[in-house]
Order: sequence, then structure tokens, then C-alpha cells
Amino acid sequence: MHILFLTDNFPPETNAPASRTYEHAKRWVAAGHRVTVVTGAPNFPSGKLHAGYRNAFWKREVLDGIDVVRVWTYITANVGFLRRTLDYISFMMAAILASPFLPRPDVIVATSPQFFTPCAAWVVSKLRRRPFVFELRDLWPDSIIAVGAMQETWVIGWLRKLEYFLYRRAARIVSVSPSFKRILITNGIDPEKIAVVPNGVELTVYQPGPKPETLAKRLNVEGKFVAAYVGTVGMAHGIGTLLNAAKGLLHRQDIVFVVVGTGAEAADLADKSRRDGLTNVIFVGAVSKAEVREYWRLCDVALVLLRDAPLFRHVIPSKIFEAMGMARPILLGVKGESERIILESGAGITIPPEDAPALALAVGELAGNRDRCIGMGTKGRQYVEQRFSREQLATQMLGELARAAGTSNG
Repeated sequence: MHILFLTDNFPPETNAPASRTYEHAKRWVAAGHRVTVVTGAPNFPSGKLHAGYRNAFWKREVLDGIDVVRVWTYITANVGFLRRTLDYISFMMAAILASPFLPRPDVIVATSPQFFTPCAAWVVSKLRRRPFVFELRDLWPDSIIAVGAMQETWVIGWLRKLEYFLYRRAARIVSVSPSFKRILITNGIDPEKIAVVPNGVELTVYQPGPKPETLAKRLNVEGKFVAAYVGTVGMAHGIGTLLNAAKGLLHRQDIVFVVVGTGAEAADLADKSRRDGLTNVIFVGAVSKAEVREYWRLCDVALVLLRDAPLFRHVIPSKIFEAMGMARPILLGVKGESERIILESGAGITIPPEDAPALALAVGELAGNRDRCIGMGTKGRQYVEQRFSREQLATQMLGELARAAGTSNG
């Protein structure tokens, strides 16, 4: 089977869509299938090209057997609705224009959160007369409203119509969350064509290990209890809550907060931290995928935070599974699907979203009970081994692609 995958994020970018696509695709290749990925030059989230890349109209490379075609896009940082929309539209057009020059696929896949990429997949599916699969990673444009980037307007209404137009025309929809499936069914989408393949973790890569002493020394956190947030620092993530909690724990010399990643709000939050004299907060910035694993090992508890918006009750942040794979306990400030996983697994504790006093209290209590942290981390590792292995999930999604293509997955 030849799988054509359209995604505007792919390694060396390290965000969740890039990691999921790459980790699935390399397994599909190993299983004997052909995978072509159409993407842009890596620049997320800073809008700056990664070393060794240029924004060319066409660049081809092979990564772990995956045929990667990089096309020109309008490049911008992950800030500003208008400029990001121009980025999305430029990739949509470039992917459509590139498709006639690629071998005819058996199935075309496009991943959200934004759905200009699935829109490109629908057009390509018409041009190449092959089915397309919509990988649903977020409910967009609802997520735009949830983070306060836009209000309900005619533009949002138009985008929502486009969203459901694509759902109806997809041969299959692969959702990362059971809640998304329920919402689509409630809004009239055929439940028979919706499958749930959640995010997961590469268990052979994300493995427990001792704290990296060199990194601890470099950050001057030796012997301290490290509460780490690892991921995009954007409008959705409520990192302001972390800063307010840190302010309430300034008297605790044994506790430090580490923020790893960048995004739309990273610079402003780092400036605020300095202005407020938060000597117990360290902003690291963007790091490589390999370095991310070192920061997971550095931390004593992983912070998973989102803003208090109804939509976020339906999401499952992929960092949950990475932290579990590293056997690190989770302190979760999210309600809904994510909370269910944490409580079911015993991998951590939960607090209300955007509740800085509750976050400070929980971190303080965990810092005084490291044995409990170790126990929760162990339970998390066991849980993902049983349910969220990337190997198993890649096979499951391959079956959905084969079903859409009308072929067996062998």
C-alpha cells in the first residue's frame, strides 16, 4: 500500500503532530508499505528555519525509509491568527500543486489541528481519484475560540461549515480522543467511519533513568525537587498559572520550576518571571527531541496544564504519555478525558485548571513525599506499556488506512 501523508509539521520539528506522524510512518515502512510525506521546511514554532534547511519550492529527502517531500510555504512564528492562516493556506496550495508529481497513492491522509491540510487532502483525493483519511487531532476552529484568539464571527461560522464538509467527505476519520468521536456523532457524522487511535509513546525510546547529573549541575538544580513543564508555551497552556504557583513557593528553597519549550507566550512569560523576581523558575527554551528526554529524567514531577475552557475537557495532551514512559508522576491541571486517564492509571494527581494555589500546594506536598512520586511514576510506565505503545497504535491506524483504501493491511 502506498500512503500519501500531508502534514505541515514533521521532524526535525518536535511537536506532537510531527512526532506522531514520523513514529507511525517509519513503522508502516518497516511493515512493507510505501510512505510519502508532503510537508514544509521545518520552522515550528519560532518561524526560523532549522539548520541545514531552506524554504525551497521542492526538496526531497529520505528519513528512515520515508520519502519526504518539502514544499515552499509562507513561514511565520506560531503567533497571530492572520499570519498563521496564511502559513496554513500556503501549505495547502503547495501540497495540492505537488501532488501530480508524486506516484499515485492508495490512500491520502491529512492531519489537523487546523484543517486547511485536510482540505488539501480532499482536493488531492479528487485529482488522484483515491480516498482520503482525516486524522483529527483537535476541534478547530473551536480551539481558536477556547484560547481567546477569536470570537464567534461569520469567519468562525464559515470555518465550521468547512470542517464538517471535510468530515463528511473523508473515507475514514481517525480521532485521537473518544470525546471528539462523540462530538462528531452528535453533530451528524456517521459513527461507522470514525475510529479512535490515541497518542502514545515509543517505549524503547522513552525509558526511565537516573537524573542527568551534568544537566542538573548546569541548571543549578542539584538536590532540588524539579517540577517541569515540557512542551509548547502557547495561549492554550496556562503557564501563567505556573508562575503564580511559583510565587507562592519562593520560600521553598528545595523546589524549582523548569519550563522547557517555546511558543506564542514564551518570551512574555519569561519576561514576567524576571520582573516578578521568580528565582525558582527556569525557562530553558526550545531543545531537541533527544534533549527532551533528558529533561523528563531531570524532573521529579511532570506538569500538564491547560486553560480552563470547556473544549479542553475533550483533549489528551501527548506529553502525558511521554511522562508515563519515563516513569515520571504527573500533576494534571486539566479536566475530562485526561483526568480520567490519570485517575485510572494512578500515574499522578489532579487539580482544577488554572488554580495556582492548588498547584503550589500539590507541588509542595509531593516535594515532601518522593516515594509517592516514584510509585506513581512506576504505575504510569506500566499503564502505557499495556495500552499506549506506539507500536500497537501504529498498527491500529494502519488497519484504518487499509480499510479506507479497500486493501488488506498486509
